[in-house]
Amino acid sequence: TQKINYPAFEVYLASDQTVTDATHTKITFDTVSLDTSSNWDSVNYRWLPTVAGKYLIYGQIYATGSTSTVIRGVTQLYVNTTVVALEQQWGSVSSPGTVRSPSFNVIQQLNGTSDYIEMTGFVDVSSGTPRLDADSAGVQKRTYFGAYRIGD
Repeated sequence: TQKINYPAFEVYLASDQTVTDATHTKITFDTVSLDTSSNWDSVNYRWLPTVAGKYLIYGQIYATGSTSTVIRGVTQLYVNTTVVALEQQWGSVSSPGTVRSPSFNVIQQLNGTSDYIEMTGFVDVSSGTPRLDADSAGVQKRTYFGAYRIGD
């Protein structure tokens, strides 16, 4: 009998991550809230499932800046070196917002041997320092990433 919803993981930022403006940056998730098989790689910030199957993979970034001038936020999901999901939210230079928070939910086949998944964030600000916001006072995960197996 195979376990469904296993393996699974979820990671999130507990500390803000400053990023280079308008540049795709690997997110350095610093807190593991779930990892049923100890497959989270905290050196390379990726997850390596050890069971083949279809996985529901999800993630979100909370893109903001030091002066609240966010034009665009983008998040990308990679399987190995290939982008398989890209979500973005736009504003405009003349009317930037204070935050952009794109998210994704995708079903993806993973082989259980060599596939890994990782996530990037992109913050474009018209001024100030771009960053990915972390957990808000321990009650709200703002930038997070996870997956769980849903079948063969």
